Amino acid sequence: MSEVGAKPYDIYAIRYATNAKRRRGQNFNIEASPDTPLTMDFFTWVLVGEDRTVVIDTGMERAKAERNGHTFLREPADGLRALGIDPAAQTLVVLTHAHYDHIGNVDQYPNAEFLMPLAEMQSVTGPDMHHPWMRHAYASDEIARLVQYLHAGRLKLHGADHDVAPGVSVHVVGGHTAGQSIVRVLTRRGWVILASDALHYYEEYERGVPFAVAHSIADMLRAHDRIRALADSDDHVLPAHDPLILQKYPAARPELEGFVLRFDAPPHAAASDKAA
Repeated sequence: MSEVGAKPYDIYAIRYATNAKRRRGQNFNIEASPDTPLTMDFFTWVLVGEDRTVVIDTGMERAKAERNGHTFLREPADGLRALGIDPAAQTLVVLTHAHYDHIGNVDQYPNAEFLMPLAEMQSVTGPDMHHPWMRHAYASDEIARLVQYLHAGRLKLHGADHDVAPGVSVHVVGGHTAGQSIVRVLTRRGWVILASDALHYYEEYERGVPFAVAHSIADMLRAHDRIRALADSDDHVLPAHDPLILQKYPAARPELEGFVLRFDAPPHAAASDKAA
């Protein structure tokens, strides 16, 4: 798993949208207080290493955010620009799965090669999509664009475990989608897991409960075990949509508070205790 010759990466999380109207019952199937608010935040990520930069997911388009009731805060790629990174200069983008809030804006990376799990492409172009429940978080125009990239040689499909570069590997765990993957990254504080939508919230992991949108609940719960096996500790695990992240991790710079966070830094102790 890409450990030989590995050098640490900085991890930045870019918060580009939020939904403060989200309810607990929308997030968890078995919920004692389904009408209680539970905000959902939306992030993309970028890994900055000594000799390469890797973008993880590209967020959602503004129009789709508004159509689905989310508050769009800024263009995801603006987070890269705030860090002095030109999206047009990036050559590698990892897509953890193909839901609309993870594969929008790919056209903002005109010189990139994209990586995505083979299992995800098979699902989104196969009989899973016969069922409205299975396809409702996908956007057919974005799936069609990925197929175009595949035929143009810009999208590469990978298997269950894939070494992206020394210090970065992708692991398909399924559950949320057929090809849901997580990203393992070497940082100065150890091996961090960007769980993407294998974990939306910390409490899924802590309580051992599945998120409401699932291709396979059994695989979703088994993914928790895989995450624990690959991370150096629970404090090295980062969910994709939890607003607690804003309390736990520092801004990349003071002026980027609430926008760009540092994930390779250890979590604030007080926030970590509160989340637990």
